[in-house]
Amino acid sequence: MTAPTPRAAACVDHLVVLAADLASGVAWCERTFGFAPTAGGEHPLMGTHNRIFNVSSPAHPRAYLEIIAINPGAESALPISAKRWFDMDDPALRAQIEAHGPQLIHWVASVPDVQASTTALAALDIDRGTIITASRPTPGGLLQWQITVRDDGARLMDGCLPTLIEWGAVHPCSSLSDSGVQLQQLTLQHPQAATLQAACDAIGTAGCVDVVAGGTPCITAVLGTPRGPVALTSIPPEP
Repeated sequence: MTAPTPRAAACVDHLVVLAADLASGVAWCERTFGFAPTAGGEHPLMGTHNRIFNVSSPAHPRAYLEIIAINPGAESALPISAKRWFDMDDPALRAQIEAHGPQLIHWVASVPDVQASTTALAALDIDRGTIITASRPTPGGLLQWQITVRDDGARLMDGCLPTLIEWGAVHPCSSLSDSGVQLQQLTLQHPQAATLQAACDAIGTAGCVDVVAGGTPCITAVLGTPRGPVALTSIPPEP
């Protein structure tokens, strides 16, 4: 009898950069990395759309960066009372992005069993939200995944606590070419570092990220690029 294929370990799946609109997000990418991402598509359930590119590295072997925005040409299929993922309907966050431009706001962790990981967080009194099934059409076929989304759309812990995702048979990185950009380090700074560390331990991502204590919550991603290291941060720039 053939043994079942072991599931992949939990890991950093992708970084989330929020833009006021997709055009400004693509322009930000051109300024920051020197190229315009062309892969991506629409999320009919959320009324959003994105552009993505590969940031896989030896430390993070299946990772990408997502630039996401509300799609003005689409209506969300969510119930009236529900909010879009990643706090995209939060007025304060939207005002911040309008004022300062596209910004790293969150990260998503890929887990082998999203139900088990959600239960593990619930044991720590962390409500990561409902597990929903989502999809996005691509030229290579339909991408399908299960993802945790709260009805209020909250990211939790200022975006430092990841959204959880379990992919179907196909992962986006399988069709993304090498961008020349590699995720080298992801650091999560938060005043409740012990709680955040316990959450990362519970879902199995403790070895993928660095959790540090600090008064100001902050996500910092360091990426290697042909132009040299680039650091993205969730703290908006000084005016």
